[in-house]
Amino acid sequence: FSSFLLQAQSSKAKIVGLANAGGDTINSIKQASEFGITKGGQKLAGLLVFLHDVHGLGLNVAQGLQITEAFYWDLNDQTRAWSKRFAAANGGKYPSSDHAGVYAGVLHHLKAVDAAKTDDGAKVVAKMKELPTDDPLFGKGQVRADGRKIHPVHLFEVKKPSESKGPYDYYKVVQTIPADKAFRPTDQANCPLVAKKSARLDRHATPPLTNETWKSLASRSRP
Repeated sequence: FSSFLLQAQSSKAKIVGLANAGGDTINSIKQASEFGITKGGQKLAGLLVFLHDVHGLGLNVAQGLQITEAFYWDLNDQTRAWSKRFAAANGGKYPSSDHAGVYAGVLHHLKAVDAAKTDDGAKVVAKMKELPTDDPLFGKGQVRADGRKIHPVHLFEVKKPSESKGPYDYYKVVQTIPADKAFRPTDQANCPLVAKKSARLDRHATPPLTNETWKSLASRSRP
């Protein structure tokens, strides 16, 4: 990725977006650090970066990287309490957003099973969309008709080594994006599930009356 990074560096763009994942992202961040991209005033923005990626890179390399996440272990008292229990059960390793997402998803599923009094898949999914979500990791939210889970999303920046108090103390909040602004609106999502539902509703709806229909009705009402 060195040639792409050098092009981005010479462009003087304020933000360099990394539209890759896994080992490719890690290598890109390492190379960007070697080229002095962030030291030159540009910022890196990772589209898919996890806490453990930053842990492996180290703050000397990852500092200044910007990412968006819906969860961070040190976000508030509730996330800290849950994350410390997680770390105690996992050799001191702190959770990232994928761990939190699985926990919250399973918790909401179990609540829906309990409320629906059944484990029938279709009925449970319907109940999951009906019930508001509420857990210690993401707070209050909802599952939309298209299956999208809605909650606030945070813009984080990776701390400098001097700002960190210890292992996994890596992020600082730059901005919090409200739930209604963080995700594409349902009417713009082009989801087949929502489209099918709308089509079913349209088929049962009363068709509009045309001029010809009005004339026909009028003629029938004449003596």
